Amino acid sequence: MKIDLRSDTVTKPTQGMLEAMMQAKIGDDVFSEDPTVNVLEERLAKMFGKQKAVFFPSGTMANQTAIKLHTNPSEQVICDKYAHIYNYESGGASFNSGVSCRLLDGDRGMFTANQVIEAINPDAFYYSQTSLVEIENTTNKGGGACWDFNEILKIKAVCDAHQLGFHLDGARLWNALVVKKETPKQYGAVFDTISVCLSKGLGCPIGSVLIGNEDIMKNAIRVRKIFGGNMRQVGYLAAAGLYALDNHIQRLDEDHVKAKDLGNFLSKQSYIKTVEPVETNIVIFELNNDVKEADFIQKLKDNNILIIGMGSNKLRIVTHLDYTNSMHDYLLSTLKGLKL
Repeated sequence: MKIDLRSDTVTKPTQGMLEAMMQAKIGDDVFSEDPTVNVLEERLAKMFGKQKAVFFPSGTMANQTAIKLHTNPSEQVICDKYAHIYNYESGGASFNSGVSCRLLDGDRGMFTANQVIEAINPDAFYYSQTSLVEIENTTNKGGGACWDFNEILKIKAVCDAHQLGFHLDGARLWNALVVKKETPKQYGAVFDTISVCLSKGLGCPIGSVLIGNEDIMKNAIRVRKIFGGNMRQVGYLAAAGLYALDNHIQRLDEDHVKAKDLGNFLSKQSYIKTVEPVETNIVIFELNNDVKEADFIQKLKDNNILIIGMGSNKLRIVTHLDYTNSMHDYLLSTLKGLKL
């Protein structure tokens, strides 16, 4: 039995999802003639109360397109120091859009409206012009933390007052919606653009969608083309997304329960220094100083368990659709018996 907890992107399509994919009606999406893609885009736009949605092969490309739509070269994006667009998108903001990131020192990837106000550059020619605020919900590097929606509303007010764009990297927004019992339309009413991922918690093989109103989204397909993201008979993948929206959102609770159980278990082990609060499906923990990160990862690998290191003796575990109850029991048993 192999247990892969490096990410929730490692899942395989379920039998039901595969059947839906094989039954998909397809066409050439570059000509906007793939009926299944059109249904997925229309459904997500309506779900969030927006006018337009565009299917992308990856969340990184969707985020990078959003940055491009909101900014001009030499401008600046305000985001958290843990932000995915800064840490894990290969410097794409500078390469693709020619913008810099003003990093905020938030709490587990979340900052305040007052911090945004303080970070906005003065209106002088020798400053980079602030044009966009970006947040991530849930926060990946922050351990799957969920934002306080009231703080999001305060940040939106700051954006409106200073004529700034507001983008949500919602790669794991589905997890936040389930935990906080919030709705897509709440987020659609606040953000100018939203990217949502289908290949993480929802278990699809590929796909993210960028959502917004027509004014900001009118060039989204052009930018996707420039980035090399236009696809042809992609309805097979869109069908997986539609199946996931119908069948895989509420089940995210199962992943959250396992993650919280795992966090509680780890906090009681002698070789663990700290465990970050667990809200969704991500568990981040730190080993004692006398335990080497590489050794710990290797010992788990020797037991057919894969997790990911984050540096500085911190590690990450992500629960997901393919992580079964029997796997969970085996992991707990292995962790309990580790000799370090």
